[in-house]
Amino acid sequence: MRKVNIPASKKYDVYIESGLLSRVGDIAKELVNPQKAVVISDSNVAPLYGERVLESLKSAGVEADIFVIEAGEDSKNPENLIEAANFLIEKDLTRSDLVVALGGGVITDLGGLCASLYQRGVALVQIPTSLLAMVDSSVGGKTAVNLKNGKNMFGTFYQPKAVICDPEVLSTLPDEEFSNGIAEIIKYAVLRGGKSLEILRSDSISECIAELIEECVKIKRDYVCADEFDRGDRQFLNLGHTVGHAIERESGFEVPHGSAVAAGMCIVARACAELDMCSVETAAEIELLCKKYNLPTDSNISAEELYSAATHDKKRQGAKLSLILIKDFGNCFIHLTDKEYLSEILEKGMVSNL
Repeated sequence: MRKVNIPASKKYDVYIESGLLSRVGDIAKELVNPQKAVVISDSNVAPLYGERVLESLKSAGVEADIFVIEAGEDSKNPENLIEAANFLIEKDLTRSDLVVALGGGVITDLGGLCASLYQRGVALVQIPTSLLAMVDSSVGGKTAVNLKNGKNMFGTFYQPKAVICDPEVLSTLPDEEFSNGIAEIIKYAVLRGGKSLEILRSDSISECIAELIEECVKIKRDYVCADEFDRGDRQFLNLGHTVGHAIERESGFEVPHGSAVAAGMCIVARACAELDMCSVETAAEIELLCKKYNLPTDSNISAEELYSAATHDKKRQGAKLSLILIKDFGNCFIHLTDKEYLSEILEKGMVSNL
């Protein structure tokens, strides 16, 4: 089994191994020893894996129930958060019990927030079922739901007791969703280079998926442990996200997160090349990696619309924005700048030359 320790303010491990869904109960019993557990999932994942997780919990002597919301970004809202909390009350969950978030990024975010708020905090185990959630959203303690005027505007930092990654579940992931996960892996490759970039450049990604998950989790661990509450270096993980979140919002969340981040990275990369921060070759390779894994490299939303949406992003600091800009693979930097500079980045980066 691959295991990555996350020595945050509350230490926990990320477990990576095929077949781990059948061992959820044993892991939960060892870490938490709950009497009861509630699994929070969605309408896509629950029919596939909900019963297996429930049976694993029950076999370990844990009374378990499941709460299911409709799949999709629109479901990551305060109304479903309250419904989930009310379900925990109905099942008489106590502070010594457990919430299990079983799903992709929507569920890891919403389930994590519910666990952090219910009775001021109950134990949480994250079981990401999408590649994006395995390499990114389930690790690091960020939880949130969306508000009407912004993505992830209502949330907490709350570390889980464990993250359980079972690569077998990726076999049922639609191709588009798998590509969305690759977008976050490309982000890590741009930030750090190294093994993740080497695997992406090869044609062996399917054979190396567990290794790739481990590599990305280790990179995220380093950023999280250096800056758990996102005031400094953890902001590097927002590469592509300022523009990406704007694309998501302006598309009415029709463009999924990974695709939006890929387009956001490519826009920033092209702008950095235009401004002589990085080479044309570096920007071109970022685009080509996105194209290789069937990800978009631009957006049909106007620069003006993206600017308006991005300047309301939660990463804004007063009148300033922290933009993650690129010099080369493994060499990015945080640029705290006036909002107007984003307009220049968008204007210079919107159109692909490939």
